Amino acid sequence: MIRSMTGYGEAEGGEEGERLRVEIRTVNHRHFHLTARGPRGVDRLNARLERWLRGAFSRGHATVSVTRGSSNPGEAPVVAVDMDRARAYGDALRRMQEELGLSGEVELGTMARFTDVFRAPEAAGEGEGVDVDLLQSLVEGASRAVVRMREEEGARLQQDLEERLVAMEGHLSTIRDRAPRRMLAERDRLRQAVQELTDELEVDEERLAREVAYLAERWDISEEVVRFDAHVAAFRDALDSASAEAVGKRLTFLAQELLREANTIASKANDAEIAQAAVALKEEIERIREQVENVE
Repeated sequence: MIRSMTGYGEAEGGEEGERLRVEIRTVNHRHFHLTARGPRGVDRLNARLERWLRGAFSRGHATVSVTRGSSNPGEAPVVAVDMDRARAYGDALRRMQEELGLSGEVELGTMARFTDVFRAPEAAGEGEGVDVDLLQSLVEGASRAVVRMREEEGARLQQDLEERLVAMEGHLSTIRDRAPRRMLAERDRLRQAVQELTDELEVDEERLAREVAYLAERWDISEEVVRFDAHVAAFRDALDSASAEAVGKRLTFLAQELLREANTIASKANDAEIAQAAVALKEEIERIREQVENVE
């Protein structure tokens, strides 16, 4: 079963008055990429976070948010004040007032405008560090929730992709059936054109056969049809694979190859029905390419 690269998961835990909460969001990305946000100490754990997450995800952009809070829901949050910074601001304002002869008072309203004087509740305990074992447990728990969501989204993606494959096989069947008949139609058209140009004299059937054979070689799409069939079969095998291996890159490659064959078929069409079927093929392939961009 394929997995999407879009998912969300969360986990929370902790003891002795302090808890950690981990949220993980993932979106599509060609490779694995990590962004971590949290209290001081988390930034120093990026290497470990990446190792923990790579066990769950092979591709995608993962954003990990770590927040710290009290385990007591009714407990009021503590906002810390950086008194040293506040004194420095107050001294600077009074010095500026004296030297420039400015009126007014340095009061609480003025000091409150310096937002870096205050530290958020989470930041008040930053210096205490992060419990690595607890963080790992929560990251792994949130990762499992993300994987479940990615698998659910992957199941929906797989159903849509399989429907696209069936639709393409229908268009390819139209092309396969029409291809031989267009040569017969072209032979009859050439015979009629020659007769009209030669005042209905007898047509040189041998020469006409050579001309039709030449056109048949130029317009032959049998190889493209066979390769297209093979790519569809490979695409379906990748979708149905029971392996946990990520197949997004393989599906992207196969979608490119399908488009290449469809373009060649369209360029050799020389027939309205085949041309229309080739356009329909390309429309389905474009929809597939959009979908596989989000397959892990």
